[in-house]
Amino acid sequence: MKATRIGFLGGGNITGALVAGLLGSKVVGQDQIRVADPRQDRLSELANEHGVGVTSSNTELFTWANVVVLAVKPQVLPVVFGECGAALGKGHLVVSLCAGVSLRTIEAGVGAGTRVVRAMPNAAALARASATALSAGSLATESDLDVARALFDAVGKTVLLDEHHLDAVTGLSGSGPAYVLLFIEALADGGVKAGLPRDVALLLAAQTVLGAAQLLVDSKQHPAALKDMVTSPGGTTIAGLSVLELAGVRGSVIAAVEAATRRATELGNRS
Repeated sequence: MKATRIGFLGGGNITGALVAGLLGSKVVGQDQIRVADPRQDRLSELANEHGVGVTSSNTELFTWANVVVLAVKPQVLPVVFGECGAALGKGHLVVSLCAGVSLRTIEAGVGAGTRVVRAMPNAAALARASATALSAGSLATESDLDVARALFDAVGKTVLLDEHHLDAVTGLSGSGPAYVLLFIEALADGGVKAGLPRDVALLLAAQTVLGAAQLLVDSKQHPAALKDMVTSPGGTTIAGLSVLELAGVRGSVIAAVEAATRRATELGNRS
């Protein structure tokens, strides 16, 4: 990606995570990244921490970059496009992180010939463990998708999906960290109830979830097979699992993903 110049529109947490990941994995160098944001204190922070270029001018960013990452709130996008959307054109790949904003809406807001890819990462990008889904716009090429994959592979794992799946991605992996954090909190509370110190219970709960997820990813086995591996007849694990099944935990998690997916669709229909 030697000829790639990546401009981040918006200097929030996700931009900081992506910049750190790209530089840490040596996908690009410091001179290949610039960030635009109206907050001078945030620009100074990013420049000092990562050594990247910064600007308060969106037009300047668009002129310099050939890959533009839209990392702003969805409601800000119409203002940006109204001011300088025409500055984006055939020489640009636009990667949008704007939740609920369709490829069609983005393509309508930029200049003719602009290639667009939508990305749906999650909060775990801050720990370089994001799950990101990508969807290609009408003009995006395989080469464009390779560039987008490289961006998000630097902070986790990526999958390529048709755009109509992105609401489900939002319901599953976009909102999913909150579900898992709730489970970790409950797991730790259970440890406290059983007599463990709070800090020890929380550490054990977090490491247990991290380890189980890593075991699943590394083994490539079905989660049920791994679950059965640690569930002895008449043992402690089956006693706990039977309580979770009676409480309807499995069905509740499925329903939570469905509810979040429906809400993502509702919000997207407003954009």
